[in-house]
Amino acid sequence: MVLVYIIFNGPWNWIRLQLRGVIIHSVETHKPQTAPKYIIYLFFILGLISAIAFRGIIVFQHLEPSWVRPVWYIGTIGYFFFFLYRYLITKKRKHAIEHYKLIEKLKANDCLSDEDREVALYLLSSITVSLEDINYALIFALSVIAIIADLVLTAMK
Repeated sequence: MVLVYIIFNGPWNWIRLQLRGVIIHSVETHKPQTAPKYIIYLFFILGLISAIAFRGIIVFQHLEPSWVRPVWYIGTIGYFFFFLYRYLITKKRKHAIEHYKLIEKLKANDCLSDEDREVALYLLSSITVSLEDINYALIFALSVIAIIADLVLTAMK
């Protein structure tokens, strides 16, 4: 079960998303780390199911209209959690960059501390383990398939 905790701490709204006791995201001042692989794959699959659901609506509209509403809810609820997760990942990355002043240090050609290097490694690792590029490609392909399916099903009427 996914639990979302909002903890108010100073001027920030710290958001902690937890899945069965594993912290997915915590915007706090300790060193960031990437989520476990199974969390990354879980949210990838959730996003994929939501993408399929939304593109499937057009097919259900032609074949079984009574399924449009349940499929829409599946897609919407799935996207709610998927985009909350993606939002938290983006906030975590931006917070790390700002907190450790990485852009300023790189622009000034300052030496990076060991901690700065660890954060930079986190940022690069976080991008390389992310499945968002695959997600975008699949959403593109599913959108093309949905358009073709709609055109074919409309022509068959």
